[in-house]
Amino acid sequence: MAMTAWLPKLETGSDPKYQVIARAFAQAILNGQLPAGEKLPPHRSLASELRVTTGTISRAYAELERQGLANARVGDGTYVAQARAREAAPAPSIARGAASSPSTLIDLGQNVPQPTAEAQVLVRALREIAGDEALAAELLQYAPEAGLMRHREAGAKLFARAGMAAANPARVLVTQGAQHALASVLRAVTRPGDTVLAEIVSYPGIIGLARQLRLHLVGIEVDHEGIVPAALDLACKSLHPRAVFCVPTIHNPTTATMSGERRDAVASILDRYGVLLIEDIVPAMLLEAPPAPVAARLPEQSFLITGLAKSVAPGLRVGYVQAPQAWCSKIAAVVRSDCWMTAPLLSEIAARWIENGEIERLDGLQRAYVETQQTVAREVLAGVAYRHAAASSHLWLPLPEPWRAAEFAAALRQEGVLVKTADSFVIGRNAAPHAVRICMTGARSIAALTRGLSIIRATLEHGLEGEVAAPYAP
Repeated sequence: MAMTAWLPKLETGSDPKYQVIARAFAQAILNGQLPAGEKLPPHRSLASELRVTTGTISRAYAELERQGLANARVGDGTYVAQARAREAAPAPSIARGAASSPSTLIDLGQNVPQPTAEAQVLVRALREIAGDEALAAELLQYAPEAGLMRHREAGAKLFARAGMAAANPARVLVTQGAQHALASVLRAVTRPGDTVLAEIVSYPGIIGLARQLRLHLVGIEVDHEGIVPAALDLACKSLHPRAVFCVPTIHNPTTATMSGERRDAVASILDRYGVLLIEDIVPAMLLEAPPAPVAARLPEQSFLITGLAKSVAPGLRVGYVQAPQAWCSKIAAVVRSDCWMTAPLLSEIAARWIENGEIERLDGLQRAYVETQQTVAREVLAGVAYRHAAASSHLWLPLPEPWRAAEFAAALRQEGVLVKTADSFVIGRNAAPHAVRICMTGARSIAALTRGLSIIRATLEHGLEGEVAAPYAP
């Protein structure tokens, strides 16, 4: 992630300097000059530029964190917070015009499922559990690190539904969401300094984990189907990676999905070099008939990960890992050291929904909503060369000249629309494509989505400072 070159111009007055600095940064963040994910200057260099102490900068950044405008990452710096975390922050007046208030923002930056019938289903499940005193007592006790067997069986059923025909409950572990599953696998199979490969534009969760675990994360070239086999082969040959992480179905953020032939090629390369595969199938869960995972071709060197937060509800923090038998005890040991176990109550709720078909019903409702949103996108963005996939709640929008991603996102923010720029997803120091991810389910209504996409289209059709952009056709 590149660090911002923007520096605040400090107003004069009697206010403490840290408040003046914080206010200047807050204004720049809320009017879109500093987009989500942008790295703020290091304390020492900013203090030198502004001729203040590092303690003053620390207090200013702490004030930005308090307002929900920035996040400090231990050992890495301070970053502009993602838009959803900023919605409660007060917007200062902007010299060029007042920024949209949080209540009027259309947040197309966060990938969250649309609420359907989850709350009603949860109430019923809790009533059933509350009516069974013996079960309630069991759920308040310690559970095995890998989860209760009936919860693991439910996870195996979920994997089978996702195309893993030979799903085995003995090889399934329950985790506190898919991100925890990914972290547990990485901690079990890698050591600091190991090389891990991933799509060059990738899910941000793997980027953060690689940094925390001191892994050497290397981006691999992608095309319209995902990882390019020739690039993967070269990287495996020259870098001797420990593992490859990939999202082969409805890739986040590009929406790419590998064909069967591409999956065969990737599996063949990993098999030839003995490289472990960590496959994320979370986005595939909304498909009625997902393609068989790459992991199905390499069951003894693959880790398959899924969860319910993106397809059902963010608060249902239950994830599952299917691992080679030889690795199950090691991953269970990591779970034990992290949190001792996944909360049995949440796991029980998820297992009941999987077993009684509620997950399929809820996914169907979510899928129908996404289909409606995609219909809106087709109508509003007709002729715009965006990328999408069946059952995908997000779109990938490469930008035409003269737009650059940060400037485009800032222009949208001025109009009250939030999107996520490509630099949030790029691994290492690789150049970010000029593109944005648009998450349709972030809109609170179809009307809000229609307005948000209309603003995106109108903004696309104008260049910077009034310059007209080139025609934008597929």
